[in-house]
Amino acid sequence: MDIKDITVVVDQRGSRPALPIAIDLANRLGGHLTGLTLVYDPVVPGYAVAPVPVDFMISARDEAIKGAKTAEAAFLAAVGTGGLTAETRQVEIISAGGLDEVVHELRLADLVIVAQDDPDQPEPVREALIESVLFHAGAPLLIVPRKDAPASLSLDRVVIAWDGTITAARAVRSALPFLGAAKAVDIVIVDDGKELPTGQRVTGYLKRHGIEATVHTLPNPHKDVAGVLREQAASSGAGLIVMGAYGHSRLLEWILGGATRGMLRKQTVPILMAH
Repeated sequence: MDIKDITVVVDQRGSRPALPIAIDLANRLGGHLTGLTLVYDPVVPGYAVAPVPVDFMISARDEAIKGAKTAEAAFLAAVGTGGLTAETRQVEIISAGGLDEVVHELRLADLVIVAQDDPDQPEPVREALIESVLFHAGAPLLIVPRKDAPASLSLDRVVIAWDGTITAARAVRSALPFLGAAKAVDIVIVDDGKELPTGQRVTGYLKRHGIEATVHTLPNPHKDVAGVLREQAASSGAGLIVMGAYGHSRLLEWILGGATRGMLRKQTVPILMAH
């Protein structure tokens, strides 16, 4: 699949690490880039017993609109006046109203790019946004690390986290344009105490797409799949990890941790996820 329609969620503050990668990819792939900015309606605490003053609600909404406009201006300034075709879209998120409008905007995106949340300057509903894109928009999601984020996506080496699941298979199909451009592709199978999948099926699939890959089966003595993947990516110099998202139910992931949450919590390189 060609990647021709890319959407980047533009942070309202901070360093906006997803933005340069999105612009670079759109230029490299000859794609159209949309900068999505979000207006977050004021959140009223559920325990509030007194009516919230109207002046407070108006002021909070004005701040939300100002934040979205600041993000839009940053996007337009970063895109500049080069040959890249780009546009901005603004979506309003109503408190407790879900993210349906955001999902509607992203359903035809070939790729969505978003930055890892910053605990010091958190973006509202960032975790919910990531889950909504993966579960409901049906689009592959490239998540850019907040710390030491690269200005462009390195494809010298790509790591595929392979466990034989449908989500991992979808991630591989979504990543074909990146895998085809990579200089080296590693298929990493982490021992999680269950019967391990074979890497032959995925290597054969990739070979038919003109992609050579090497399989690595790694031990997991500390029962930390995410940790093993991070160590492998770091030691091999990988610039991208491709993996399926939420192999367990989201509730089970929340209770037990899981590879998805583990990777996002301590992210070190860009991750391409699909569900």
